[in-house]
Amino acid sequence: MSTLEVNKITPQGVATEVTMGDSGDTFTIPSGVTLTNNGTANFGKIGQVVQSTSTTATFTTSTSYVSTTFSGTITPSATSSKIFGMLQCRPYASASGTEVFFRITGGGRTQWEGYTIYSGAGSIAQNMTITFEDVPNSTSSVTYVLNIRSGNGNNVAVQPNGPGDGTGRITLMEVLA
Repeated sequence: MSTLEVNKITPQGVATEVTMGDSGDTFTIPSGVTLTNNGTANFGKIGQVVQSTSTTATFTTSTSYVSTTFSGTITPSATSSKIFGMLQCRPYASASGTEVFFRITGGGRTQWEGYTIYSGAGSIAQNMTITFEDVPNSTSSVTYVLNIRSGNGNNVAVQPNGPGDGTGRITLMEVLA
């Protein structure tokens, strides 16, 4: 293996670009190295990843939406960025035929909405993953919150058993334009 040590790489002659390697080549960046972008180039398309966790269940009999402990906040770095979100949790219903409604809100809007119906009393569904996308068109922080409600007043819940370790997660990724 050869080592090239330089302080600056400049295109030769009137060229305005430098090509690194060929198609299919892999460049390894060692652990602890920091890449700094002082220009307009994006290193990949994901600008940042923020993850929030919850270990607390939220129970309700309300037929109106209530906020849960599943929430996450991200601050986009550009107004052109999109936010991709993924929430992992486990829903619960106390009686057969109960509808559990879910809604994710953020930025003053509903980002995702859905429901499920349980067939067995006290049944716990498989882990659930909800994905959503938002275009906040802002560089202000945005908080996304999972809300739940019961379809008929029976007890329903969202529990933090999402990935199987007793912790629910909401992961927010900034997708650069």
